[in-house]
Order: sequence, then structure tokens, then C-alpha cells
Amino acid sequence: MISHHKKSEDMISLEGLPADHFLFASESVGEGHPDKVCDQLSDAVLDACLVQDPHAKVACETAAKSNIVMAFGEITMKGKVNIEKTLRDTLREIGYDSKEKGIDSDKCSIVINVDEQQQEIASAVHIGKKEEELCAGDQGHMFGYATDEWDKETLFPLSHYLASHLCLKLAELRKTGEVSWLRPDCKSQVTVEYVKQKDNSIKPLRVFNVLISTQHDDKVTQEEIQKVLVEKVVKSVIPANLLDEKTVYYMNPSGSFQTGGPAADAGLTGRKIVVDTYGGWAPHGGGAFSGKDPTKVDRSAAYYCRYVAKSLVAAGLCHRVQVQVSYAIGMSDPLSIFVDSLGTVKEGMTDYDLLHVVLKNFDFRPGSMIRELKLERPIYKKTASCCHFGRMDPDFTWEFPKKDLKL
Repeated sequence: MISHHKKSEDMISLEGLPADHFLFASESVGEGHPDKVCDQLSDAVLDACLVQDPHAKVACETAAKSNIVMAFGEITMKGKVNIEKTLRDTLREIGYDSKEKGIDSDKCSIVINVDEQQQEIASAVHIGKKEEELCAGDQGHMFGYATDEWDKETLFPLSHYLASHLCLKLAELRKTGEVSWLRPDCKSQVTVEYVKQKDNSIKPLRVFNVLISTQHDDKVTQEEIQKVLVEKVVKSVIPANLLDEKTVYYMNPSGSFQTGGPAADAGLTGRKIVVDTYGGWAPHGGGAFSGKDPTKVDRSAAYYCRYVAKSLVAAGLCHRVQVQVSYAIGMSDPLSIFVDSLGTVKEGMTDYDLLHVVLKNFDFRPGSMIRELKLERPIYKKTASCCHFGRMDPDFTWEFPKKDLKL
């Protein structure tokens, strides 16, 4: 069912939904969304720095509005990076090569305000320290999550996996030229009907509804947009067995969406932290990822918590799990570690047992996390184009579970 307007008669009644069933929605945004643009710009600068100096200390924020991009923050490194060129090249790669699309990569104004890392922070974190002595670059708490609800490889929430891949598919169709009227800005949202099973694990049953809003040119009709989004995007991403006659499709429900990107809305690094992680299935500590080198535990520890959570589920020790860690600036050892299987721990074990498995097998000190996951590589721009998790890219080392855990 394609819904053209948000009318009450278009909505599917919740009557008849069994007590052990529930609906869960996750949203994602495409690489041309203003906030995601800024995430990629910040991480493009980070990657450029890491190419020159794998030990570069980077905290780069980006803001964009209309035809202006601002990059600001702190960078300390060996070598030099042409930040302006990096920003323009990244805008062009995303697809923003004209003002009509949202911003002109060649003609937009670039403002750069970057200093070196503050000396007191540098002294507390890394100066004069061996790798194993490297300290957290800030305080904070980070989370990781994994679930075996639908597969044994990604171990990632299905609702967010689908939402993320809808946006990735839109980018593919646009960049290959298969759908010529697509423009870079887009968003998606998928609601999945789940059942909670007796062992507290969950299982997705069907897609309840799908929402896509995508920027387009002025030559395409709304009827064509809706048809293409359902046939070439939704049905190529969402398995047919999850779609049925009751699934509702909201395709560009606001109607015309010609003005997008920074021309329509201001963008800022770090405003899509739930899109970046688990689509609402797990808490988030509050710290964003993009533009931060791995000494910033906001990023490296969040990646490591995902690695730990995925390792526990992959080992069959639980069906779902949340892992939390916390730090103080200037200290290497974490202040706390928390493990919650959400009631799905393997029979004969407890969450306390899982915590001890974590302590036996994983080292949460910043230097150790960076070494184990090889986080000093220039791999970050592509993490920022979509979700940082649930993508089996060889460079995403945190997505490959540790095997043969000591119990």
C-alpha cells in the first residue's frame, strides 16, 4: 500500500497486535544530508591527517549552510594537509557540485579556524607515554550492542540495517546514473514488527511501514518518484518475505523536495549519533564520532564496545547484549565496565559471568584498543557516510568478532 498523504485512514490499526509483538522504528540519513555531509567533511580531514601522520591528534568540527562551509578545531601532526582542497573534494564526491543541488563544491566559501591541540590535554593524554600508557582524551561513557535477531554475521538490529541500506541504495542509483533525477539529500525510516520470545530473544516478523524522503530535480513527477522508490529501492533492499499486503510505503510524503542539502538546512558534525550507531536499540553516551582521532575514546571505545558485544553474541553466550565502559581524562584504565544481556544470557550463565569473560579477553585501555583494532589508519570518511556498525567492510575491524574466548 502506497500512502500519498498522512491521513488517518492510511494508518494500519494496531488492533490485533499480539501482546508479545511490538513495533520498532529506526531512521537513517543519506550521505547528502547536511549533518552527514559535515560528518564526512570532518572525517575526510581526519583521514588526510592520518595519511601524513598515523599518530596525528585531530578534533575537527564542520558546519555548513547555504554556500558556506566552516571547519574548526584542533590538529597537531607531522606534515601538512590542504584542508580547503580536502573539503571541496569531499563535497564533490558526495554530489554537491552546483548551488542548485544544495552547495557548489568549487564556488562555495570555505572558512578554516584550526589551532594545535591544547598543551595541557596533550600532556595528560600522550606526551612522553608509551603505547600501553596512552590515556583517554576525555571523560565519558560509551556503549556497544549486538543482536542475533536475524543473521549470524552482521549481528545488527534489522530495522536499522534496512534503514541504512535504503540510503546506501539511493546513493548507488544516483551515482551510477540509473536514476538520473535523484539528488544527494535523503532520509529513510523503517518500522519492523517483532516478537519477543520466551528466552527474551527477539525475532523480526515483517516490515510494518517504510518511509523515504529524497531530494530530486524539477523534471520528475511525484508518481514516478513513488514508483521508483518502491520498485528500485525498497524492493531491492528489503527481503520479499518481510513485505506483505499490509506494509505501508510513505514515499516523499511531503511532496516536492527539490531544495536540499545545506541550502535547505544547516549541517553540523555529530548531530546524527543515533543514525551512526544502533538506530535507537541501545543507549548512546553522548559523544559523537566524526572528526576525532582514536585517542578520543568517544570514538575508539564505542567501536571497541561494539567489538566486545559482537564477540559475546557470536560466541553464543547470549542473544543480545549491551556493553558500557566509562573513562576519566588522563587515565588509561576505564572507571567502569557494565554488561547486560537483556535476559538472553546462555543457560547456566549470568551477566556476572559475561562480565568476567569480558575482563579475561578484552583490554579497554586506549592504546590497546587502538592497536587491536588498527585504528590509526585513514579509514574514517567511509564510516561517516552511513552507520558505523553493521557493515562488513574489511577496514571495519570492530565488525569481526574475537574468536576462542576464554570462559
